[in-house]
Amino acid sequence: MKRKAIFGGTFDPIHNGHLHIAYEALNFLNLDRLIFMPSGNPPHKLKVDKTDAFIRLELIRMATRGEKLFQVSDYEINRKEVNFTYKTLEHFNSLEPDIEWYFITGVDCLMELDSWKNVERILNSCKLVVFNRPGYEINEIMKQKSKVEGIYNKEIIFMDLPLLDISSSNIKKKIREGKNVNYLMPQGVYNTVVELGLYNK
Repeated sequence: MKRKAIFGGTFDPIHNGHLHIAYEALNFLNLDRLIFMPSGNPPHKLKVDKTDAFIRLELIRMATRGEKLFQVSDYEINRKEVNFTYKTLEHFNSLEPDIEWYFITGVDCLMELDSWKNVERILNSCKLVVFNRPGYEINEIMKQKSKVEGIYNKEIIFMDLPLLDISSSNIKKKIREGKNVNYLMPQGVYNTVVELGLYNK
């Protein structure tokens, strides 16, 4: 059975940390394809200012161009209503029911999984994969992982990756401060961010 993973996020902007996670996931999960899924209207970020979804989409396409195992989906950004993860996963399962689906997200999402809508339907539609992020202790992560696995009787896959302390919010902060961020993202993405004057305000 072929394996595909959806890597969801706002990607505002996509950076080298995201690519590091994606490449590690390809190998760790033995994936046939990894799909970047920029969010349109995620329920937990409705009040957060976001760069236009189609700009974020194009930046991801720039960052992943030439990598045959990466794909970029505009499914969520084309939906007008609030995007719920369980709906996205069920949609892709209906399109390709013979695929073993994975959903990749940060460990921060595991910590707040109780607040997600229809968690059981999410876990029935995929194998949930979480990667570590700065600020979380392994013991803390394992405790929450075991708790969720016990409640839903589903395995959570934890990718204990070498940490690259790069975040979109920190990149935006550096840009506002006039600092160099060239080394934090692919060159094409950086050039477009500068050209469009993104994140200056």
